[in-house]
Amino acid sequence: MRIGVYVCHCGGNISEVVDIKEVVSFAGKLPDVVVARDNEHMCSEIGQQMVINNISEHKLDGVVIAACSPQFHEETFRQVVSKAGLNPYMFEMANIREHCSWVHASEPKIATEKAKELVAMAVAKLKLNEPLVKKSISLGNRVLIIGGGIAGIQAALDLADSGFHVYLVEKEPSIGGHMAQLSRTFPTEDCSACILAPKMADVAAHPNITLYAYSEVKNVRGYLGNYEVTIVKKPRYVNMDKCIACGICAEKCPVKVIDVNDFEAGLIPRKAIYIPHEFAVPHKYVIDEKNCLYFTKGVCRVCEKFCPHKAIEFDQKSVEETLKVDTIIVATGYEIFDARKKEMYGYGRFENVLTALQMERIIVNIVKGNPPRDIGKRIAFIQCVGSRDEQIDRLNCSRVCCMYAIKLSQLLKRMNPEREVCVFYIDIRAYGKGFEEYYLRAQETGVRFIRGRVAEIYEKPDKKLVLRVEDTLTGDPYEMEFDTVELSVGMVPGEGTNKVAELLKIPKSPDGFLQEAHPKFRPVDTLTDGIFICGCAQGPKDIPDTVAQASAAAARAIRLMNKKKYEIEPTKAMVIENLCDGCGICVEHCAAGAIEISGGVAKVIEALCRGCGRCVAYCPREAIVVRHYTPSQILAEIEAALSNKQKGESRVLVFADYTCTYRLADSVGTSRMPYTASARIIRVPSGALVTPQLMLKAFELGADAILIGECEQKSSPFLNSVECISDNVERVRKVLKEKGIEPERVKYAEFVTVMLSRFVKEVNSLSELTSRLGEIPAEKRKALSTAKA
Repeated sequence: MRIGVYVCHCGGNISEVVDIKEVVSFAGKLPDVVVARDNEHMCSEIGQQMVINNISEHKLDGVVIAACSPQFHEETFRQVVSKAGLNPYMFEMANIREHCSWVHASEPKIATEKAKELVAMAVAKLKLNEPLVKKSISLGNRVLIIGGGIAGIQAALDLADSGFHVYLVEKEPSIGGHMAQLSRTFPTEDCSACILAPKMADVAAHPNITLYAYSEVKNVRGYLGNYEVTIVKKPRYVNMDKCIACGICAEKCPVKVIDVNDFEAGLIPRKAIYIPHEFAVPHKYVIDEKNCLYFTKGVCRVCEKFCPHKAIEFDQKSVEETLKVDTIIVATGYEIFDARKKEMYGYGRFENVLTALQMERIIVNIVKGNPPRDIGKRIAFIQCVGSRDEQIDRLNCSRVCCMYAIKLSQLLKRMNPEREVCVFYIDIRAYGKGFEEYYLRAQETGVRFIRGRVAEIYEKPDKKLVLRVEDTLTGDPYEMEFDTVELSVGMVPGEGTNKVAELLKIPKSPDGFLQEAHPKFRPVDTLTDGIFICGCAQGPKDIPDTVAQASAAAARAIRLMNKKKYEIEPTKAMVIENLCDGCGICVEHCAAGAIEISGGVAKVIEALCRGCGRCVAYCPREAIVVRHYTPSQILAEIEAALSNKQKGESRVLVFADYTCTYRLADSVGTSRMPYTASARIIRVPSGALVTPQLMLKAFELGADAILIGECEQKSSPFLNSVECISDNVERVRKVLKEKGIEPERVKYAEFVTVMLSRFVKEVNSLSELTSRLGEIPAEKRKALSTAKA
């Protein structure tokens, strides 16, 4: 084999710490390396052209680039070697920036030695790489959008206007989401309904949109270009073709319902048969079976009696429909934080403590001339209720609360200039276009902004509310009395978001919202091809950002489907048929349902396979591997990582899944957080690929400790991967103990990409453990050569 190695200076990011010439010299002496060069910027046009020319001049079979993280430029260099006629998988990257120069900046000699080892590991793996070919699948023009708020509406209209057919599924009786409940939008104070209602009507009228209101997605099977979706249409008990929304049924209905989750937020009662609001789409009645007397007590049916169009159908049942779609957009929105969890504020106990959404509806109804309640002349706003709060484990900022409090406080003050309106805040976050000016306008209007944390609210006999406040500038406590208190509640992931995340196997970020593939480069993609996210399902945001992200998700889906074909990554499981006896254990353990038994042997459905490697770990005959990450390739990296280990040195092997742990390690480097130089990171799709036999072999060859890092299960794109890793680790620990080796030398940890300190702590603690325990005796290592886990 003829290999070329290229070492990048990265504009000094690497070369100011690592001795580039020494690394190039070392690389040039490795077996099968015929050319070793360096360049200031390997990713530049000059650097890329050098690789292309060298492939031709030196007849190279493979290329190693020692530079930054593969998550930034792996695809770039795959395209480079492809241009020169090489298979793109005959290429490897050695991450000598994030994993070397940036974490060992104060130790240039150590950084240089580690860089040499990382290059040797990449060369060792490359020697066992094989040319892989991507398979293609056909794509149509069908899109499923889950969620009918402003994000789902915008994405649906963009796609439909571009000629794609959209199936829009909304679990509520009407589309519109929370935006439909708002009074005005900040900072322009446009009427929310005036903006939203025309778009809702456009959805209903568009020939390319099929609307499934009052419906839910029950199941999704398949893959990009061939998703099979089961939708459950819930019974409305009203025939939508016959109903003309005359309102006689609601007028005659004897049941009044007050529900805080309703459109009017529990302030105005509705009937058991109702239309959610005046611009609902579809504009048809629905019966609330939880409160209808017929469904609860078997009596009444007065709506049926008086309906002039015979539209009431009490015998309606749920109906399931199956659709075929090519791509999916998740726009399931948010729910507001349950303010009852902050007991010191008395929400649910004190009648004059309200949420911001309730205040929105009060203002709308005051404008209509139908105020649902008196709010008095002294009104307080309490910020960050359910956000930025360690006590309830909600550390994130909800991004909209400051601005909607500024909006609502101004509207109330302008309605009645005699009102005293106070906003109690930690700090005001007016970050958007026109936001700071809007904040200043509120102050000019006469709204008082008081920097103070409200510790408690108590109610007087006359229902007045007294706030106990600590001034965060002076530290002084004081009390203030108000007629009404508004709680600026944050956004939290809704139940629908959680269900969809589980259904589609979309990872969640630490705040519980859906995790994007990359926050900067792929902010609306997920790690599953063909599934996109947008709006508040991805995280808290205001209306302009939601609309922008919805259009972005639509554009990404359009970009994909316009290709008409899609290439599947070939790094999937592969059965070695002459070793397979068709036992079916792999089928049992494949969480993606991607393996079946056919003709007495296992077969992999590549479009469904996610390449996690669970099947590899459980196969008793070693008859299944994941292409590009076979046991022999991983073992080659292990051997290279340990080959230069000196007497008295220790080696901690870190197997990092590339969804979370590898990215986390990159972030540690970016943050220049040092950790032990004994660590060697090996990238794998999932820690489940690191079989017990590989771990035992690593200890035999000289590893002193092993850490397997994996996404937290709730955030992992691989179902049950953590369970598999835990099982593998326990099997290895059992063998180590039998051979007289400390079982605590191997462990696994679940990570998310923000756990920088935790990663450093885990790696360092293993290194410290090996120092305390000392070297594993040679005879004990040798005994592992025949061990089976």
